[in-house]
Amino acid sequence: MNIAITGATGFLGLRLLRCLLERHGSLTLLTHAASGDPLDRITRFFEATGGAERLIAELPTRVRLVPTDLSRPHLGLNAARFAELAGTLDAIWHSAGSINLEGDLASLRRVNVEGTRNVLELAAAASRRPVIYHVSTAFVAGARREGVVYEDELDDTHGFENAYEQSKYEAETLVHAWSRTHRRPAVVLRPSILVTNLPPHPGLPRHPLQVMDQLVWDALRTTGLAGTHRARPDLPVARLVGRRYGHLNMMPVEDAARAMVRLADREPSGRVDTYHVVHEHDVPVAAVTELMERLAPLRARLVEKRPDDVSALEASMDFYPGITPYLSHLRRYDSTRVHTALGAPRSVTRVDVDYLFSGIRPSSPAPPAAAPTEAHH
Repeated sequence: MNIAITGATGFLGLRLLRCLLERHGSLTLLTHAASGDPLDRITRFFEATGGAERLIAELPTRVRLVPTDLSRPHLGLNAARFAELAGTLDAIWHSAGSINLEGDLASLRRVNVEGTRNVLELAAAASRRPVIYHVSTAFVAGARREGVVYEDELDDTHGFENAYEQSKYEAETLVHAWSRTHRRPAVVLRPSILVTNLPPHPGLPRHPLQVMDQLVWDALRTTGLAGTHRARPDLPVARLVGRRYGHLNMMPVEDAARAMVRLADREPSGRVDTYHVVHEHDVPVAAVTELMERLAPLRARLVEKRPDDVSALEASMDFYPGITPYLSHLRRYDSTRVHTALGAPRSVTRVDVDYLFSGIRPSSPAPPAAAPTEAHH
């Protein structure tokens, strides 16, 4: 069985790659032509996470690298190369995408929407009718902050918290339209916020909460508060609009990858099968503010509405759509289809403040160096 995967060097993609290699002899990696040496990044990931020496040694012969540009028709390949690739595939995993929560809609569409369109073009041209496994996000539910979100729901009635959510929603609508037009099955996998307790490693992808850490320290630097000593009683206070009893779903990325690959063992229905790949238990919003306090010398306080006397620190933190809107979320994600397919989880990883802190800065109290905020799945 010949399987292609996009985004294999991303935060989720590296874990999917490992799980897929446990089940298949080889994989075709549709890599970004301008992203450096993907095999080196994959090798460093396996070394950093305790991969078997034999598997690491076999990587050059078990992964086939095809440099592509997902934002271009035919993935940037000439007609002959595109046809050759299309003729070999039995399944396509589309994991690549930008998770830049402060990105503008036009740039996010180029990656998330047009990238999906061009991967679907590859699937349509494939003579072996490969199944599409499309990695979306549970946050296509948009700005709806309460109630239960069901797996088959896909609408834009409530709008979106940011352009990222909208771009992922638009990508999902393309998958549905493609499935109807070609009468082909597709599987949509919607993870919640992906996290890990594994310490950061140089050169490997960051995850969303590492970006939050960067934001907090950038705000402290901008306002001249970065040197505040943690033991001082007069630490700066950041009042953030949120709900005291709010909650967010955070899913360990390793658990998410394993669940997704297990779901791929099931025979598709022939339509679009959508799965919420989410944790059994939500994380209280209060745990997020506690995490901020452990990461930086400040006190985070939840308030019902934006104060009239916003401080410089609060103004610096409030602009970022990757944090503050989600502090008001109370919604839950139904995952009945996942439980029906996989049964009850054999073990549930506890996601708490200690777990989250370990995956950001496990030992050093020093502030993180400035870094770009864009990452990939």
